[in-house]
Amino acid sequence: MYHFRPLAPEDLSARALVLSLISGTHSSPQSIASLIAAAALFGIEPATVRVAVTRLIKEKMLESPDRGVYRPGPRAQALTRRLKDWRNVRARVAPWTGDWLVAITHPLGRTDRKQLRARERALNLLGYREADAGLWVRPANLSAALDDHRSDLVSIGADEALTLLRVAGIAAASAPDWPALWSPDALAPAYTGAVEAMKASLARLPGLPADEAARETLLIGQAVIRLINLDPLLPPELADQAAFFRMLDTMRAYNDVGQASWRAYNRAVRSGTLVRKA
Repeated sequence: MYHFRPLAPEDLSARALVLSLISGTHSSPQSIASLIAAAALFGIEPATVRVAVTRLIKEKMLESPDRGVYRPGPRAQALTRRLKDWRNVRARVAPWTGDWLVAITHPLGRTDRKQLRARERALNLLGYREADAGLWVRPANLSAALDDHRSDLVSIGADEALTLLRVAGIAAASAPDWPALWSPDALAPAYTGAVEAMKASLARLPGLPADEAARETLLIGQAVIRLINLDPLLPPELADQAAFFRMLDTMRAYNDVGQASWRAYNRAVRSGTLVRKA
Protein backbone atom coordinates (compact mmCIF):
# COMPACT_ATOMS: atom_id res chain seq x y z
CA MET A 1 0.00 0.00 0.00
CA TYR A 2 2.83 2.40 0.86
CA HIS A 3 5.12 1.44 -2.02
CA PHE A 4 5.32 4.02 -4.80
CA ARG A 5 5.66 3.24 -8.46
CA PRO A 6 4.25 5.07 -11.49
CA LEU A 7 1.29 3.38 -13.09
CA ALA A 8 1.98 1.30 -16.19
CA PRO A 9 -0.32 1.72 -19.22
CA GLU A 10 -1.73 -1.75 -18.64
CA ASP A 11 -2.73 -0.72 -15.10
CA LEU A 12 -5.38 1.58 -16.54
CA SER A 13 -8.67 -0.02 -17.48
CA ALA A 14 -11.16 2.00 -19.49
CA ARG A 15 -13.27 2.34 -16.35
CA ALA A 16 -10.37 3.59 -14.22
CA LEU A 17 -9.25 6.04 -16.91
CA VAL A 18 -12.72 7.53 -17.36
CA LEU A 19 -13.19 7.98 -13.61
CA SER A 20 -9.72 9.50 -13.34
CA LEU A 21 -10.38 12.05 -16.07
CA ILE A 22 -13.86 12.86 -14.81
CA SER A 23 -12.63 13.44 -11.25
CA GLY A 24 -9.49 15.41 -12.18
CA THR A 25 -8.62 18.44 -10.08
CA HIS A 26 -9.53 20.98 -12.78
CA SER A 27 -11.85 18.81 -14.81
CA SER A 28 -15.12 20.04 -16.25
CA PRO A 29 -17.66 17.70 -17.87
CA GLN A 30 -15.86 15.51 -20.40
CA SER A 31 -17.02 14.77 -23.93
CA ILE A 32 -16.93 11.25 -25.28
CA ALA A 33 -14.49 12.49 -27.92
CA SER A 34 -12.02 13.70 -25.30
CA LEU A 35 -12.34 10.44 -23.35
CA ILE A 36 -11.69 8.41 -26.50
CA ALA A 37 -8.69 10.60 -27.39
CA ALA A 38 -7.24 10.10 -23.92
CA ALA A 39 -7.84 6.35 -24.05
CA ALA A 40 -5.95 6.11 -27.33
CA LEU A 41 -2.77 7.02 -25.44
CA PHE A 42 -3.10 3.80 -23.46
CA GLY A 43 -4.15 1.46 -26.27
CA ILE A 44 -7.80 1.39 -25.20
CA GLU A 45 -10.26 1.05 -28.07
CA PRO A 46 -13.16 3.55 -28.53
CA ALA A 47 -15.72 0.75 -28.22
CA THR A 48 -14.24 -0.23 -24.85
CA VAL A 49 -14.53 3.35 -23.64
CA ARG A 50 -18.18 3.53 -24.72
CA VAL A 51 -18.98 0.29 -22.89
CA ALA A 52 -17.26 1.57 -19.74
CA VAL A 53 -19.20 4.86 -19.88
CA THR A 54 -22.51 3.04 -20.37
CA ARG A 55 -21.87 0.80 -17.37
CA LEU A 56 -20.77 3.72 -15.17
CA ILE A 57 -23.98 5.57 -16.01
CA LYS A 58 -26.05 2.52 -15.05
CA GLU A 59 -24.15 2.38 -11.75
CA LYS A 60 -24.81 6.12 -11.22
CA MET A 61 -21.08 6.75 -11.13
CA LEU A 62 -21.52 9.03 -14.16
CA GLU A 63 -24.33 11.21 -15.41
CA SER A 64 -24.84 12.98 -18.71
CA PRO A 65 -25.93 16.63 -18.51
CA ASP A 66 -25.94 16.80 -22.32
CA ARG A 67 -25.62 14.36 -25.19
CA GLY A 68 -22.14 12.88 -25.32
CA VAL A 69 -20.97 14.80 -22.23
CA TYR A 70 -20.30 13.25 -18.82
CA ARG A 71 -19.63 14.26 -15.21
CA PRO A 72 -19.56 12.43 -11.85
CA GLY A 73 -22.89 10.83 -10.97
CA PRO A 74 -24.59 10.85 -7.56
CA ARG A 75 -22.81 7.71 -6.34
CA ALA A 76 -19.40 9.15 -7.18
CA GLN A 77 -19.77 12.76 -6.08
CA ALA A 78 -18.71 12.44 -2.43
CA LEU A 79 -15.68 10.33 -3.33
CA THR A 80 -14.85 12.65 -6.25
CA ARG A 81 -14.87 15.65 -3.93
CA ARG A 82 -12.39 13.86 -1.70
CA LEU A 83 -10.15 12.87 -4.61
CA LYS A 84 -10.16 16.44 -5.93
CA ASP A 85 -9.33 17.80 -2.47
CA TRP A 86 -5.82 16.38 -2.32
CA ARG A 87 -4.38 19.90 -2.66
CA ASN A 88 -5.97 20.89 0.67
CA VAL A 89 -4.60 18.04 2.76
CA ARG A 90 -2.62 20.41 5.00
CA ALA A 91 -5.86 21.96 6.19
CA ARG A 92 -7.20 18.55 7.21
CA VAL A 93 -4.59 17.93 9.90
CA ALA A 94 -4.00 19.54 13.29
CA PRO A 95 -1.45 19.13 16.11
CA TRP A 96 -1.80 15.83 17.93
CA THR A 97 -2.57 15.90 21.66
CA GLY A 98 -2.23 12.14 22.08
CA ASP A 99 -5.97 11.50 21.81
CA TRP A 100 -7.39 8.80 19.54
CA LEU A 101 -10.45 8.56 17.33
CA VAL A 102 -12.25 5.26 17.81
CA ALA A 103 -14.90 3.85 15.48
CA ILE A 104 -17.07 1.15 17.06
CA THR A 105 -18.35 -1.19 14.35
CA HIS A 106 -19.30 -4.45 16.07
CA PRO A 107 -22.98 -3.42 16.60
CA LEU A 108 -23.26 -2.84 12.84
CA GLY A 109 -22.86 -6.53 11.99
CA ARG A 110 -20.98 -8.30 9.24
CA THR A 111 -23.73 -10.18 7.40
CA ASP A 112 -24.23 -7.52 4.71
CA ARG A 113 -20.98 -8.18 2.86
CA LYS A 114 -21.44 -5.28 0.45
CA GLN A 115 -21.93 -2.78 3.26
CA LEU A 116 -19.09 -4.35 5.22
CA ARG A 117 -16.73 -3.71 2.31
CA ALA A 118 -18.00 -0.13 1.94
CA ARG A 119 -17.57 0.51 5.69
CA GLU A 120 -14.04 -0.85 5.85
CA ARG A 121 -13.07 0.97 2.66
CA ALA A 122 -14.30 4.28 4.13
CA LEU A 123 -12.43 3.70 7.40
CA ASN A 124 -9.23 2.78 5.58
CA LEU A 125 -9.50 5.83 3.33
CA LEU A 126 -9.57 8.08 6.39
CA GLY A 127 -6.58 6.41 8.01
CA TYR A 128 -8.24 4.02 10.46
CA ARG A 129 -6.82 0.61 11.28
CA GLU A 130 -8.61 -2.27 12.99
CA ALA A 131 -7.14 -2.64 16.48
CA ASP A 132 -9.53 -5.40 17.55
CA ALA A 133 -12.68 -6.99 16.21
CA GLY A 134 -15.16 -4.17 15.73
CA LEU A 135 -12.73 -1.50 16.97
CA TRP A 136 -11.04 0.83 14.49
CA VAL A 137 -8.65 3.59 15.59
CA ARG A 138 -6.56 6.48 14.30
CA PRO A 139 -4.73 9.42 15.92
CA ALA A 140 -7.06 12.33 16.64
CA ASN A 141 -4.99 14.81 14.63
CA LEU A 142 -7.67 15.72 12.09
CA SER A 143 -8.93 19.30 12.09
CA ALA A 144 -12.60 18.46 11.42
CA ALA A 145 -15.04 18.41 14.33
CA LEU A 146 -16.07 14.92 15.40
CA ASP A 147 -19.57 15.20 13.91
CA ASP A 148 -18.18 16.52 10.62
CA HIS A 149 -15.60 13.75 10.49
CA ARG A 150 -18.32 11.18 11.06
CA SER A 151 -20.35 12.74 8.24
CA ASP A 152 -17.31 12.44 5.96
CA LEU A 153 -17.06 8.72 6.75
CA VAL A 154 -20.75 8.18 6.08
CA SER A 155 -20.60 10.13 2.81
CA ILE A 156 -17.98 7.76 1.40
CA GLY A 157 -19.65 4.52 2.49
CA ALA A 158 -19.67 4.04 6.26
CA ASP A 159 -22.93 3.14 8.00
CA GLU A 160 -25.35 5.86 9.11
CA ALA A 161 -25.39 4.16 12.54
CA LEU A 162 -21.59 4.34 12.97
CA THR A 163 -20.46 5.49 16.44
CA LEU A 164 -17.26 7.53 16.82
CA LEU A 165 -15.49 8.36 20.06
CA ARG A 166 -12.59 10.64 20.91
CA VAL A 167 -10.52 8.88 23.57
CA ALA A 168 -8.17 10.84 25.84
CA GLY A 169 -7.10 8.01 28.11
CA ILE A 170 -7.05 4.22 28.24
CA ALA A 171 -7.05 2.00 31.33
CA ALA A 172 -6.27 -1.65 30.60
CA ALA A 173 -4.27 -4.56 31.96
CA SER A 174 -1.81 -3.94 29.14
CA ALA A 175 -1.76 -0.71 27.15
CA PRO A 176 -2.62 -1.25 23.46
CA ASP A 177 0.19 -0.54 21.04
CA TRP A 178 -1.95 1.33 18.53
CA PRO A 179 0.94 3.18 16.83
CA ALA A 180 2.22 -0.21 15.64
CA LEU A 181 -0.89 -0.56 13.43
CA TRP A 182 0.79 1.67 10.82
CA SER A 183 4.09 1.30 9.00
CA PRO A 184 5.86 4.67 9.26
CA ASP A 185 9.19 3.19 8.18
CA ALA A 186 7.59 2.29 4.84
CA LEU A 187 5.93 5.67 4.34
CA ALA A 188 9.02 7.89 4.05
CA PRO A 189 10.65 5.86 1.21
CA ALA A 190 7.36 6.01 -0.68
CA TYR A 191 7.28 9.79 -0.34
CA THR A 192 10.90 10.04 -1.49
CA GLY A 193 10.28 7.74 -4.47
CA ALA A 194 7.32 9.83 -5.57
CA VAL A 195 9.28 13.08 -5.37
CA GLU A 196 12.20 11.59 -7.32
CA ALA A 197 9.86 10.27 -10.04
CA MET A 198 8.17 13.66 -10.44
CA LYS A 199 11.44 15.60 -10.57
CA ALA A 200 12.91 13.22 -13.16
CA SER A 201 9.73 13.54 -15.22
CA LEU A 202 9.77 17.36 -15.03
CA ALA A 203 13.28 17.29 -16.46
CA ARG A 204 12.16 15.05 -19.37
CA LEU A 205 8.84 16.66 -20.29
CA PRO A 206 10.11 19.66 -22.30
CA GLY A 207 11.68 17.28 -24.82
CA LEU A 208 8.70 14.95 -25.21
CA PRO A 209 5.99 15.03 -27.91
CA ALA A 210 2.56 16.14 -26.72
CA ASP A 211 1.13 12.61 -26.58
CA GLU A 212 4.05 11.18 -24.61
CA ALA A 213 4.04 14.11 -22.19
CA ALA A 214 0.31 13.71 -21.53
CA ARG A 215 0.63 9.97 -21.02
CA GLU A 216 3.60 10.25 -18.66
CA THR A 217 2.07 12.97 -16.49
CA LEU A 218 -1.12 10.97 -16.03
CA LEU A 219 0.68 7.73 -15.16
CA ILE A 220 2.93 9.42 -12.61
CA GLY A 221 0.43 11.97 -11.35
CA GLN A 222 -2.34 9.47 -10.71
CA ALA A 223 0.04 7.24 -8.76
CA VAL A 224 1.11 10.17 -6.57
CA ILE A 225 -2.46 11.38 -6.00
CA ARG A 226 -3.44 7.84 -5.02
CA LEU A 227 -0.57 7.81 -2.50
CA ILE A 228 -1.73 11.15 -1.08
CA ASN A 229 -5.37 10.10 -0.84
CA LEU A 230 -4.55 6.76 0.79
CA ASP A 231 -2.13 8.28 3.28
CA PRO A 232 -3.25 7.87 6.91
CA LEU A 233 -2.17 11.47 7.66
CA LEU A 234 -0.25 10.47 10.75
CA PRO A 235 1.09 13.19 13.06
CA PRO A 236 4.84 13.93 13.12
CA GLU A 237 5.10 11.98 16.38
CA LEU A 238 4.26 8.79 14.45
CA ALA A 239 5.60 9.37 10.92
CA ASP A 240 7.66 11.71 8.74
CA GLN A 241 4.96 14.32 8.14
CA ALA A 242 7.50 16.80 6.70
CA ALA A 243 8.41 14.32 3.93
CA PHE A 244 4.72 13.85 3.16
CA PHE A 245 4.26 17.61 2.79
CA ARG A 246 7.33 17.82 0.52
CA MET A 247 5.69 15.24 -1.74
CA LEU A 248 2.44 17.19 -1.65
CA ASP A 249 4.16 20.45 -2.63
CA THR A 250 6.02 18.74 -5.47
CA MET A 251 2.75 17.25 -6.70
CA ARG A 252 1.14 20.69 -6.79
CA ALA A 253 3.82 21.86 -9.24
CA TYR A 254 3.72 18.59 -11.18
CA ASN A 255 -0.06 18.71 -11.50
CA ASP A 256 0.11 22.19 -13.05
CA VAL A 257 2.58 20.92 -15.65
CA GLY A 258 0.46 17.81 -16.22
CA GLN A 259 -2.67 19.87 -16.82
CA ALA A 260 -0.76 21.99 -19.33
CA SER A 261 0.49 18.83 -21.06
CA TRP A 262 -3.06 17.52 -21.44
CA ARG A 263 -4.31 20.84 -22.78
CA ALA A 264 -1.52 20.77 -25.37
CA TYR A 265 -2.37 17.19 -26.31
CA ASN A 266 -6.08 17.94 -26.70
CA ARG A 267 -5.33 21.01 -28.84
CA ALA A 268 -3.09 18.92 -31.07
CA VAL A 269 -5.79 16.24 -31.42
CA ARG A 270 -8.48 18.79 -32.31
CA SER A 271 -6.28 20.59 -34.83
CA GLY A 272 -4.85 17.41 -36.37
CA THR A 273 -1.31 18.68 -35.80
CA LEU A 274 -0.11 15.97 -33.43
CA VAL A 275 3.40 15.13 -34.61
CA ARG A 276 5.83 12.92 -32.78
CA LYS A 277 9.39 14.17 -32.50
CA ALA A 278 12.05 12.14 -34.21
